[in-house]
Amino acid sequence: MTYCKTTESMLYSDFQIRKGAIYLMNHFETVKKMESSINEIFVGKEEVTQQMLVAMLAGGHVLVEDVPGVGKTTLATLIANVMECSFGRIQFTPDTLPGDIEGISIYNMKTGEFEYKEGVVMNQIILADEINRTSPKTQASLLEAMSEGQVTVDGVIRKLPQPFMVIATQNPIEFLGTYPLPEAQMDRFFLRIRLGYPSVEEETAILTYHQAISGEPDLQAVISAEEVLQMQQALYDITVSAAVKRYISQIAASTRQHQEIELPLSPRGSIALMHAAMGRALLQGRAYTLPDDVQQMTEPVLAHRLGLYPAYRAKKRSGEAVLQEILAALPVPASS
Repeated sequence: MTYCKTTESMLYSDFQIRKGAIYLMNHFETVKKMESSINEIFVGKEEVTQQMLVAMLAGGHVLVEDVPGVGKTTLATLIANVMECSFGRIQFTPDTLPGDIEGISIYNMKTGEFEYKEGVVMNQIILADEINRTSPKTQASLLEAMSEGQVTVDGVIRKLPQPFMVIATQNPIEFLGTYPLPEAQMDRFFLRIRLGYPSVEEETAILTYHQAISGEPDLQAVISAEEVLQMQQALYDITVSAAVKRYISQIAASTRQHQEIELPLSPRGSIALMHAAMGRALLQGRAYTLPDDVQQMTEPVLAHRLGLYPAYRAKKRSGEAVLQEILAALPVPASS
């Protein structure tokens, strides 16, 4: 959704634009190669792939939410495979315990000491499959890891390997035996992605691909963990004009004044939106953000952070619909 495409010269000087073109050469080709590799297998979801890569660049975590069978787990696995990082997967069930996630201390009778046995969280890429099928206590065990990049087991703080990314999946239409994620944990996810059903042409391409292979798709890594960290650090050199930052602040303020919103956007959400805009700028081959970057990332970054009043939820109103109205009503910055 794009309401206005502001030209670069309205927000940035010619010097900034030239400097950005030189800066991008080291990272743009690499991230486009990642995107191309994923899209060869994950057919027809180019925008979804871009959103996942934006989250990776920003060091954020992703919640993939949709009905069964549309490729949630496949997408998460492909993202893990395209990076040369350690990968851990946990299939959540009602009896999954926090120790399965964080790890536990086990008494060694030979040494007479407790030894730490690592949990699945001690990997760089974590696939938390069907996260809403496990208990709130186990869900909460991910909070410290997602927010602080560490876990505390028996009073000992253990740093997680970097880069660290949680990709969680859940089915939003199934309620029996599930535990909805609390607002505090929803806010830890950098963005929420919904895949949707493929078109006839896309599904035909999917069938053709799976006719020729058996088992899971094989995707070779195209970037190392060190390169991922370098790209994440380089993201913070992307230029964000004062006008674009004010635009983000106006979006946040609008959620706090909207009559339908009970839980509006926090400053953490505003920061996430800015970082998402910076990541999208990099994917578009720019070292500076535009209002269009903010608009394109608003729904996936903000919708799951908003809480509507029950009366409006009963009317089938959604955070996405409210955000569309907010963006349509706000003036788009044309100069700094």
